Amino acid sequence: MSIASFSADNFERNGVAVFPGAVTSEQLDAFREAVDDLVTDFDPDGVRTVFSTDDQSHARSDYFLTSGDKTRYFLEDGATDSDGVIVGDKRRALNKIGHAMHDLDPKIGEFCRSSGFAGAAAAVGMVSPLLLQSMVIFKNPEVGGEVSTHTDHTFLWTEPQSVIGFWVAADDATQENGCLWALPGGHSIPVKERFQRTASNEATEMIVLDETPYPTDGWVPLEVEAGTLIALHGSLPHRSAPNRSSKPRLAFTLHCIEADADYPESNWLQRPDLPLMGF
Repeated sequence: MSIASFSADNFERNGVAVFPGAVTSEQLDAFREAVDDLVTDFDPDGVRTVFSTDDQSHARSDYFLTSGDKTRYFLEDGATDSDGVIVGDKRRALNKIGHAMHDLDPKIGEFCRSSGFAGAAAAVGMVSPLLLQSMVIFKNPEVGGEVSTHTDHTFLWTEPQSVIGFWVAADDATQENGCLWALPGGHSIPVKERFQRTASNEATEMIVLDETPYPTDGWVPLEVEAGTLIALHGSLPHRSAPNRSSKPRLAFTLHCIEADADYPESNWLQRPDLPLMGF
């Protein structure tokens, strides 16, 4: 299946839509400048939290649990020595920055409130989208980590399901440097896990709803040029391989939910002092 067939018109069937050129080269330049500023502000002495989709130990960290209305920095596995000190260049050590830059950083806020994002949200059927979570994903050359198979609804649960992820390639994304892979139509499969806070509100847990693995056949690599926006249904299984190439794969992800959906207090991401806003 060619990704050229993943248009907004068949988003309901495939669970994925690709919007080539949704973000202009000028907007990408401004985004990269904003990322450079964020990296400059990053104090590596204050961060010891490693992000991994396979090992959820970071999710027990207060640094992670209180990041829903903050700008926080998360490291690649292996980025620190035995004493927790970052080895080498601090940018190379970063896995991602999250989770509220769209409301806290004026440059990121302007970037993700552009017509490309808002237009894609409308095109895939969102009615009153609220901007919930933003992430700068580094996937740095040679060290960029794997993102295992998951769905966004698992982590950003609403009733009814409403989350949609909007992923933008800031660099050309290929199989060589760890592009996204998706299972078209897989959003029709009920999600298999729910990630939430424990009753104590001091840690998280992954609730297994179905132990049956997702199909191994039918996956499609989403190889796209820089400036392409990809919309992902909240129940669509997707993943990405590590980047062991010499090429960067910088990306940005914005997750939106519908204003009339219920967002549980048990969700890990909470914004007690920062109300949600739309485009």
